[in-house]
Amino acid sequence: MGQVHLCFLINKSLQVQNKFTWVLLLKVHRILSCLSWLPMAFGTLFSSIKKRISLSDISDEEPNNRGRLYKFIKVFLFLSIVGLVIEVIAHYKKWNLHLIQPWEVEGLVQWSYMAWLSFREDYIAPLLILLSEFCIVLFLMQSLDRLVLCLGCFWIKYKKLKHTIEADGYDIEDPSSFPMVLVQIPMCNEREVYAQSIAAASQLDWPKDRLLIQVLDDSDDRNLQLLINEESAMSCDYIKDYEFVAILDADFQPNPDFLKQTVPHFKGKPELGLVQARWSFVNKDENLLTRLQNINLCFHFEVEQQVNGQFINFFGFNGTAGVWRIKALEESGGWLERTTVEDMDIAVRAHLNGWKFIFLNDVKVLCELPESYEAYKKQQHRWHSGPMQLFRLCLPAIVTSKISMGKKANLIFLFFLLRKLILPFYSFTLFCIILPLTMFVPEAELPIWVICYVPIFMSFLNILPSPKSFPFLVPYLLFENTMSVTKFNAMVSGLFQLGSAYEWVVTKKTGRSSESDLLAFAERESKSSNEEKILRRHSESGLELLSKLTQQEIPSKNNKKRNKLYRKELALAFLLLTASARSFLSAHGVHFYFLLFQGLSFLVVGLDLIGEQVN
Repeated sequence: MGQVHLCFLINKSLQVQNKFTWVLLLKVHRILSCLSWLPMAFGTLFSSIKKRISLSDISDEEPNNRGRLYKFIKVFLFLSIVGLVIEVIAHYKKWNLHLIQPWEVEGLVQWSYMAWLSFREDYIAPLLILLSEFCIVLFLMQSLDRLVLCLGCFWIKYKKLKHTIEADGYDIEDPSSFPMVLVQIPMCNEREVYAQSIAAASQLDWPKDRLLIQVLDDSDDRNLQLLINEESAMSCDYIKDYEFVAILDADFQPNPDFLKQTVPHFKGKPELGLVQARWSFVNKDENLLTRLQNINLCFHFEVEQQVNGQFINFFGFNGTAGVWRIKALEESGGWLERTTVEDMDIAVRAHLNGWKFIFLNDVKVLCELPESYEAYKKQQHRWHSGPMQLFRLCLPAIVTSKISMGKKANLIFLFFLLRKLILPFYSFTLFCIILPLTMFVPEAELPIWVICYVPIFMSFLNILPSPKSFPFLVPYLLFENTMSVTKFNAMVSGLFQLGSAYEWVVTKKTGRSSESDLLAFAERESKSSNEEKILRRHSESGLELLSKLTQQEIPSKNNKKRNKLYRKELALAFLLLTASARSFLSAHGVHFYFLLFQGLSFLVVGLDLIGEQVN
């Protein structure tokens, strides 16, 4: 009986061993299968990169890519690669300043490395720590400002604060009770969108004898210039009869009731100079780039503009989708071409003259986001260099103005310095320079909360106004750090009046959204907010002008474009990846992953793999 039981146990153990062996073999087979796919995956990746490089165009890359910043990044990259090689050798030879006694040093190379460690610890690390702490203070100041803005937005929603039309509306039966409104549509070489823009303006629901539409075209197309009366838009004799001017860029498509939702706010408020509407984007889901832009702009309008408009009656004019009181423009000096941000310029001067602004978050105007990284980068360069030009020019006027000290402090320290100068400075310096540098100077290592917890929390706050974008939290954080090099370069060029500061490039529009698409989108937006469907109305004068432009239109040649390579972004990508390799040697978990993914983000952008792909 005992022998039978023993045989049974032996058979049972053999069966278990066989099953275990088969399980191990199966897992080994799966591992080998995965490993066999890895070379293929990397091969495909490198072949794609090689193809992109061979098909990319760097001949017409902007000159500032070959400036001082690019040279600095290249030198930094070279030194980091050399440092990584030395650190790898030291790691495997176990050279350590605190473990090796002076008499144990062997050879000139080891002595030089130990001398470098001592010099780094005594002189470089303290300076780097001081710079890091300075940037961290700026980072916390900007984070606090953003948190206060978010709390202000929550308070507006909690209290249901909203600008209302206090006075009686206009008498529909009496068109003469409506004020005279001028609608200006500035455009420049924007053939893709001018037709739908003029058509949308022609649908505005306003008495025809109280409305005039001006098309301000600076295009270099001779066929279009034949239709243009070369005269200043605001100096025409008939302008003196108009009280308000609505400004709509070429790709902006207002609802027919746009004027009825904005102009009545001026009634009974003689101190009100500007009513700004919110932008809404027809192509926000077109690609990853437009989704990330939508996050930024939703926060800008929902939080920044709404809070500033509600509590201090001042914000930067967005350049379009707004209605100005013409008297406010005239008393503030009119439009000036001294910077690349004329809209912000006139807003600051009007604020200094005592005019108030309001922002209507519930009035939306459809427009188009740039879908290619090239167009977006040029737009951001203009948006971040212009404010620094304006700050230099307006600072004396702000100091000597008659507005209150609180408003002066808000203009100088919050509007200009904190949000226009400090933000691009610390984001580039802290995450693209100091962080990779600390991997080679571990004595000055940044704390985890600086590179992980606080940035994620601030990105979370930025995404709150667009809750559908929460899946893009991490890509948004990485992309914002990637864009910091462009914003920093633009900020420096604007502050020190460098050549690239005066580059004014019209943001390229695709004209992807036709008029019917825009109307359908507007109807969907109206349904979601329980608003009435917009009315399809046509203005004879608008259609006449549209037909003239259409008759003069000449089919443009299909110029074949290529994707570009962006050298600064590629150099920073390799710099951060080198720093991540150094971090891997030191077993820095969070630092390693942040540098790795941030480096890959720079690589994707540098190879122009984000946004619209150009064949």
